[in-house]
Amino acid sequence: MTTGGGEDETANGLRHSGAALRNLQPERLGVRLAGRRIEFVDWGFYAPEPWRNFPHVHSCYELCYTYAGHGTFRVAGTEHPIGPGDLFLARPGDVHDITAAADDPMGIVFWSWAVLHDTPGAGRTGTAGQPPATSAAPARSAEADHDAAELMAAFTTADNRIATAADGPLPRILLLLAHEAAEPGPGSTEMIISLASALVLASARALSDPPTRHPTRQPPTTPGGPTLTTMIRYLHDNYHRPIRIQEVAAQVHLSERHAARLFRKFAGCTMHTYLTRYRLEAAAQLLSDPTHRNTPIAAIARSCGYSDSRHFSESFQRHWGLSPAALRTRGGTTHL
Repeated sequence: MTTGGGEDETANGLRHSGAALRNLQPERLGVRLAGRRIEFVDWGFYAPEPWRNFPHVHSCYELCYTYAGHGTFRVAGTEHPIGPGDLFLARPGDVHDITAAADDPMGIVFWSWAVLHDTPGAGRTGTAGQPPATSAAPARSAEADHDAAELMAAFTTADNRIATAADGPLPRILLLLAHEAAEPGPGSTEMIISLASALVLASARALSDPPTRHPTRQPPTTPGGPTLTTMIRYLHDNYHRPIRIQEVAAQVHLSERHAARLFRKFAGCTMHTYLTRYRLEAAAQLLSDPTHRNTPIAAIARSCGYSDSRHFSESFQRHWGLSPAALRTRGGTTHL
């Protein structure tokens, strides 16, 4: 990333739109990640002009991203030169100060958050006299929670305070947040929550040690793997019409014999048996649905891949133990 005429689109966007991040200040935005509640405390923007602050500390994490210019970040008694694309961090209790260079003053956007222990119901309850914090807790897999927990643990314990972030997602996330803060659209609250979660993760990635930023993922161990999944999906998508094994095998680039053998090994039945069961279960659903009460049984048979109504009725009777008409009369209830 360079400044001046060669400044890239994201940096230029932050120069012109970054001040809108201040609009997030009243939101008391909070997100939940890996058993932690991240509550944003402050948002800010400095234009690329000469400025400085004086040694001070925070009780939260303060992160700054340099979108233009140069300056100096002094923290814990050490002076660090800062340039375009640098992300720098003051941890809770760090004595620090920042100075923009006089000849090429840096412009930054900054934000700070507190890391709190997550508790049920936390995140949407504000303190007295303040609006509720906005947060979300989307459903997550155990693997995703484990990865996020490792990442956040590395972020909170690592010594890193400076990182190059220009080539990662962080500046684009900041720009999207600024645009949403400037002109909220439909679903703006959820959009901001999602972007805030991404900002936390992108920041933690940039400032954590390389092994944590690049976790090793194990390949899935589901029996049959994606090959069986692809074949089953094809059967589900096309059960309403005649299907040949040749078609299914072509989806996974196998011979008919190999595809049939693999399907039977991992699905526990032949492809024909699986497809028949699926069609008859779909037919039972339609016959039980009050909205199809007046749909002829022959039409339901055709919609489930049976061109011969008699063959459909015989197969249905064998599978369910009663005729299509009887199941419809009973409203889909069978008695064992």
